[in-house]
Amino acid sequence: MRLKMMLILATILGSIAGALAQANESEVRGKVYELNSEGEKIPLVGANIYWLGTTKGVPSNASGEFMLKKVEGVDHVVVSYIGYRNDTLSAIGNQELSVQLLADGTLDEVEVEYRRKTVQIDYLNPLKSEHISEKELLKAACCNLSESFETNPSVDVSFTDAVTGTRQIQMLGLAGPYTQITRENMPDVRGLSAIYGMIYIPGTWIESIQLNKGAGSVVNGYESVAGQINVELRKPEESDKLYANLYANEGGRFEANLNFSQKAGENWSTGFLLHTKTNAIERDRNKDGFLDNPLSKHFIGLNRWKYIGDNGLMMQFGVKGTYIDNQGGQLAFDPDSDRGTTNAWGMNLLTKRYEGWAKIGKVYIEQPWKSVGVQLSGVYHDQDSYFGLNEYDADQQSFYGNFIYQSMIGSTDHKFKTGASLQYDRYNEFLNTVDFGRTEVIPGAYFEYSYSLLERFNAMAGVRIDHHNIYGTFATPRLHLRYALTDNTVLRASMGRGQRTASIFAENIGLLASSRQIIVQGDNSDKPYGLDAEVAWNYGINLTQEFRLDYRDGSFSVEYYRTNFENQIVVDLDQNPQQALFYNLSGQSYSNSFQAQVDYELIKRLDMRIGYRWFDVNTTYGDVTLQKPLVSAHRAFLNLGYESRTDWKVDYTFNWQGEKRIPFTGSNPTDYQLQQKSPDFYLMNMQVSKGWNDRFEVYVGVENLLNYKQESPILASEDPFGDYFDSSLVWGPIFGRNTYAGLRYRIK
Repeated sequence: MRLKMMLILATILGSIAGALAQANESEVRGKVYELNSEGEKIPLVGANIYWLGTTKGVPSNASGEFMLKKVEGVDHVVVSYIGYRNDTLSAIGNQELSVQLLADGTLDEVEVEYRRKTVQIDYLNPLKSEHISEKELLKAACCNLSESFETNPSVDVSFTDAVTGTRQIQMLGLAGPYTQITRENMPDVRGLSAIYGMIYIPGTWIESIQLNKGAGSVVNGYESVAGQINVELRKPEESDKLYANLYANEGGRFEANLNFSQKAGENWSTGFLLHTKTNAIERDRNKDGFLDNPLSKHFIGLNRWKYIGDNGLMMQFGVKGTYIDNQGGQLAFDPDSDRGTTNAWGMNLLTKRYEGWAKIGKVYIEQPWKSVGVQLSGVYHDQDSYFGLNEYDADQQSFYGNFIYQSMIGSTDHKFKTGASLQYDRYNEFLNTVDFGRTEVIPGAYFEYSYSLLERFNAMAGVRIDHHNIYGTFATPRLHLRYALTDNTVLRASMGRGQRTASIFAENIGLLASSRQIIVQGDNSDKPYGLDAEVAWNYGINLTQEFRLDYRDGSFSVEYYRTNFENQIVVDLDQNPQQALFYNLSGQSYSNSFQAQVDYELIKRLDMRIGYRWFDVNTTYGDVTLQKPLVSAHRAFLNLGYESRTDWKVDYTFNWQGEKRIPFTGSNPTDYQLQQKSPDFYLMNMQVSKGWNDRFEVYVGVENLLNYKQESPILASEDPFGDYFDSSLVWGPIFGRNTYAGLRYRIK
């Protein structure tokens, strides 16, 4: 099967040779513009340029420029633009045309009103990419990235355990680390931050999120398996001069956010993004003696600078600092006197993280399809933590560099990106004095070819070759196809390979909040933890249909993805309730994911999003294939959002989650045995907000409106140093109903 897919990929890449043969065809280039009142040339974007008597044509780009292949027997070009008079020009030879269009004075003024969707899909992109806007994020409290998907049926959010308060995401039924998370297309949440890293991105910093499922672009690396989440932060040249947000909830959580942006001359701009959070109130609603949420102090700050030149040169650089101090456990725990003893059980996680990055790019004004860019980033991450008697201390030093060159072959129907990258990671990692340190150096190169046939068909095929200093050389092929069955119906298909090194303790840190013995069944080699790299193939197909019903727009989408693991680091909690085993896959591991979704404006200004999702996720544990634990096979979702003309907004979200398999506890004493499956349950969230003058907004909301809770989420909570203590078997909400309120203020 893999050989067949490689042959398909080679065939598509082979079309490059055919395109090269056409590169010397004669063509007509030019620029379309109008003159303003001062006689300056203003480019016209999206003007239609086509050969007289044919449908062969192209639109002008953002600079008003175009490149049109010649058609045999035709030597006149027509240039048209709504609101302007058409112009017909002779185009003999390879001359460059300069076309000035004149306004058509016969047109009356037309006012068009359009409500921009809060989640948009690019219908021309071979990847199905969901663009989640800031307006969508404001439908919920959205205090950080891990809380940004409450109104999205594609991403599940759950707790890693009942002590640390850490949320993790799941996509396609796979844990968060299988989803590549980037910040403005550079690696961000990975390694030691694979789980906690999502709280390092405050929600008020986010301008938009792009969510892709399945195989992604080879330009962004080889690590993605389930999909990609790219976060775009607020841009200093576009942001509000001042944006402030205050938030508080009944759990004792208080947050303050302050963003500034400022022009610094004609070409430079800068922005400051500041965030602080504190939780100083002890809460124990279920009376198990443990804090429902850890006491915490968070301070995160970012400063970025951006340069936009007149000659197509753009630069930006920034620095970011993160300080996180979380303390949890039993209410009686005193960190000064009880740490390292059995007087009371407690945990503390102290993180200090420093980041810096730079991006330099050049777009050629005379050749707008051609660009070159460099991405650079560095991270130092230091984490000191303990969980009861488990000590876990680690630090990570990472460097990333990526050189990207983009151009075309003959025409803009044949584009390509190529470049080289380097990923360097050094880990110093200790679990209870055992050293699991490692250094990884991975240089690589890639080539990605894109073909488009008008607006009907697109193909994107890429391959990258990387050399890992421990695992050796490996190839990452990926393919994306898009075909427009009609003007409103788009079919997409994708396939590709992903490979990653698992940071097994950081990615399963909730297991340390238990009495389980951690056992790594490696081969005592120089491989990280003595285990192999994780390798998986992902295949997907999806159909998107836009429609109009009763004069209102809607869309329907259906998708299916399958992930097959060649190797996976299995986390086995079933062989023994007192152990957590890590070992290489011996057998099969796969995920089948199906989702159907409808978006529609029910009545004017009332939007509905309804979806159903099914997962079939199975892994071989020992010699038995079982359903992955703590993953619901079925989920139903509904989101309703209403916005009045007077800036009242009401948002309501309903979630139904089906039963989940619970890891084996049958050998425990009867009092510490759990059911084999959890019950299904409902969750409801609601938020109401009111704005004034585009500056001031107040919002109030309720999470878990029905106050549903998992009873006794901590097993053997009364004996945390005994053999049966386990806080990692979490399948439902822990805190129950949570009301919150906040305000937003901005100066544009």
